[in-house]
Amino acid sequence: MSHLSTSSPETESFISQSNKTTVIPINDSNNSIIISDEKFERLLDRIKNSNEITKSQIANPGALGLAGFALTTFIISVFNAGEYLINIKLEPVVLPVALFYGGLAQLLAGMWEFKLNNIFGATAFTSYGAFWMSFAGYVHIILPKLKHIANIKKATGLFLLAWFIFTLIMNIAASKISKFLFTLFTILTITFLLLAIGNLSNSSLIINIGGWCGIITAFIAWYGCAAIVINSAFKKSLLPLGLYA
Repeated sequence: MSHLSTSSPETESFISQSNKTTVIPINDSNNSIIISDEKFERLLDRIKNSNEITKSQIANPGALGLAGFALTTFIISVFNAGEYLINIKLEPVVLPVALFYGGLAQLLAGMWEFKLNNIFGATAFTSYGAFWMSFAGYVHIILPKLKHIANIKKATGLFLLAWFIFTLIMNIAASKISKFLFTLFTILTITFLLLAIGNLSNSSLIINIGGWCGIITAFIAWYGCAAIVINSAFKKSLLPLGLYA
């Protein structure tokens, strides 16, 4: 039950045990509201649950997404940069990293960005997570079955060209978010373009240059990851990201 009472907030206790009712004083008024203890307990539960929802809000998934992107990009880019850096026969080491860290971890980061209503982060992480998964499947499952076909690198070039177009779109959006993201996506756009041209023209030199651009891209992404983690740990901006107002 509930009704108005002329109790004074200065003299009445917040909770009254008599008659199993609770007295809630009304600010700036000499009146108070009396409700049953059962309803009052339900009200407290709602407030508690509301606070728990606020406290359980997920952490910034950007660090995870950038970390997965950076590490996988670095490894594949070392192979693209040339055989004088590493034996090309060791390239299968990229597969598990591309599937689980560059792929799954980024995909999950993208899903959490959706939860935070971050359209750019959600689109970027989900898309590039899917990129690494599809790239791993293409290189290690599909490509070996097509080795007998001439100019097979043109298929890889087309695949990379499509991602160049997508990355260019994201780069335009990044130019309005932060200096860090704009720099990252600018170098990434150049990387995809060089790798696409290199594969379409069957030019090892251009692919090697694209590999070095990929290595630079990876270190820029690692910087962003470090900025998010370190700034959060120290509770202040030690590594700036150049956010636009």
